[in-house]
Amino acid sequence: MADRPEEKIVAIVDDDESVRGALKGLMKVVGLPARAYASAEEFLESGEQQATGCLIADLRMPGMSGLQLQAALNAAGHRIPTIFISAYANERERRQALSAGALEFVAKPFDDELLLASVRSALES
Repeated sequence: MADRPEEKIVAIVDDDESVRGALKGLMKVVGLPARAYASAEEFLESGEQQATGCLIADLRMPGMSGLQLQAALNAAGHRIPTIFISAYANERERRQALSAGALEFVAKPFDDELLLASVRSALES
C-alpha cells in the first residue's frame, strides 16, 4: 500500500522516541503509511518532502524547531499540510504556526481521534 507512488505518507517529526513510535503505530492501525524522523534536520535530509501529504511536527525540538522546519519547507516551496503538537506551547507560538499555514495545533497529550481527523483532512487537501 505505501509503495504506490501516488499515495502520500504521514511524516512524523519528534525528538521523543516514544511519541514517534506511538504516532507511527496509530497511523499503521488506521492504514495510513507513515515515516518517523528524530529531528527536523533528519526529515529535510530524507528527501521525502514531495511524498509527504501530512506532516506532524513537535514544536520544540533540539536543533531546528518545528516552526523553523515549517519556515524552511515554505521557503523551499513545499507547502505540506502541517499539524503541530506540543506540551509547552504558548499562544504566540500557536498563532505564529497557524499564520504560517499550519493546519492544526494540538496540545500534548492529545486525543487520537481529533489528531486522526486532522491527518485525514490534510491528506485530502
